[in-house]
Amino acid sequence: MDAGNLAPGDTILEIGPGEGVLTERLLACGSQVVAVEKDEELCGLLKQRFAEEISLGKLVLIHEDILNFEFSDYKLPTTHYKLIANIPYNITGAIFKKFLSTEYQPETMVLLVQKEVAKRILAQGSKPLDSARGKESILSISVKAYGNPRYVETVKAGSFAPMPKVDSAILAVEGISRDFFQKMAQVSHLEAELPSVEKRFFEILRAGFGSKRKKLSSNLSKLYPKSRVLEVFENLAMDENTRAEDVSIETWGQLAKRLITNQ
Repeated sequence: MDAGNLAPGDTILEIGPGEGVLTERLLACGSQVVAVEKDEELCGLLKQRFAEEISLGKLVLIHEDILNFEFSDYKLPTTHYKLIANIPYNITGAIFKKFLSTEYQPETMVLLVQKEVAKRILAQGSKPLDSARGKESILSISVKAYGNPRYVETVKAGSFAPMPKVDSAILAVEGISRDFFQKMAQVSHLEAELPSVEKRFFEILRAGFGSKRKKLSSNLSKLYPKSRVLEVFENLAMDENTRAEDVSIETWGQLAKRLITNQ
């Protein structure tokens, strides 16, 4: 609960409440909870367990696949909410993509994910809190483009029954916004084209990671003339042999801005 910095009156979106263990704790914080559960049988169980909270409007229970869920379909508040959930590991990437890039972004996301995924998002070294920066990925850069990921704590496999094969981690993504793209658009005098700037950034990012065996400059040459790419590298004092996984979010922003605006 501390990771989400919850306060009475907060609106919480919970994904896959299951039998309601986390739901109960969220409600105890004085939050209004919108719980989206795909399993019909579990929805029935939750309706019984939280009948009073549902009748009082403290809990809104929705039977839906979270990947198909849209706020507009249920007339729910679309601003100032937090996403807190223990999500199915196989849709971790899809959850990040859906809720970070949506028009209605949460303020904060607190998710239980595989420990290795959390480490990869933070681009950490071999230890969970190692200060040495590791290799970046499309996922890590994508998350950092929208917010500030923070490793909260490790949750050992033995904490669950049945016990999974791997440890988990609580990962918080705070300060979620489009400020990264907004600043890029303002500097580039493309304020009216913010969606286009955001889209083109990810086109550049995907191209950059297109082939792990190739240098970043070679991968980007599929989108832009090689001479232009090398010119930008020189302007940013980047080694032309640099690989995508070694580039920070700050440098990705500078690189994309120059390529987009031909500066």
